[in-house]
Amino acid sequence: MAIEKKPDLSDPKLRAKLAQGMGHNYYGEPAWPNDLLYVFPVVILGTIGLLVGLAVLDPALIGEPADPFATPLEILPEWYLYPVFQILRVLPNKLLGIACQGAIPLGLLLVPFIESVNKFQNPFRRPIATAVFLFGTVVTIWLGAGATFPIDESLTLGLF
Repeated sequence: MAIEKKPDLSDPKLRAKLAQGMGHNYYGEPAWPNDLLYVFPVVILGTIGLLVGLAVLDPALIGEPADPFATPLEILPEWYLYPVFQILRVLPNKLLGIACQGAIPLGLLLVPFIESVNKFQNPFRRPIATAVFLFGTVVTIWLGAGATFPIDESLTLGLF
């Protein structure tokens, strides 16, 4: 037997939210059938329709066929391996490059222990974890972009 919370329509806060079109889940409206049966299929079918429409309007090109007798000047890995490739490329000692790549997961494993005193999920109230995330994101994007430049411009991205 399900317990359903009935809305108190005499509550002025609820009436104000309902007047603005907000608060339908505030008073315990069940997800079935309202959200699951009516809202989700519209979103899913809309997303599928949008993707099919974009695929029809702008199809991905296959590209030029590979020539096994023409080697490019610099062979690059797939885009998601650019930061790792860049670390190995710019560090003179390859063992140091492997150690740096091993230090990244170890550092990420330490973040929850450093932040264990803070129980909030709000990123603005967790400054250490937020700073580590933002710094790592910027460094990863910088290294990934640098992998596409020649080796002498790869760390500065040709800006300096």
